[in-house]
Amino acid sequence: MPGIDECLLEVMRLPGARGASVVDWTSGLALGTIGESPNGDHEATAAETAEVARMTAEQPAFTHLAAEGDRPTDPPSTPVEDVIVTTRDGYHMLRFVETAFDSSVFLHLWLDRSEGNLALARMRLGELAERLVLA
Repeated sequence: MPGIDECLLEVMRLPGARGASVVDWTSGLALGTIGESPNGDHEATAAETAEVARMTAEQPAFTHLAAEGDRPTDPPSTPVEDVIVTTRDGYHMLRFVETAFDSSVFLHLWLDRSEGNLALARMRLGELAERLVLA
């Protein structure tokens, strides 16, 4: 079971990986970073990607309807697994990390479009998110 640093090292072994981070989407803080940042500042990137993650995770359109009797503030019954944003030269993948507690953490991978394999990266991020240990 890898911790944050080990997880990020494994992510960077993916073909085309340019940078990665583990981010808390409620605070927008990076819990760990590695490699490059799309805008040159890992903390700013963490805050920006946290906005995308928060917006996605909180929208009922992306989840199944909540069970009858659930309050609007209850977490959705089927959480979003990941978000993929495509740019001209790359992909940004946000993979939510599920934990026993109410997790608000995701993995962010910046993948070079010409060198990366989106399907492989998505599968590996999913595996790593399942094994990630947050202490």
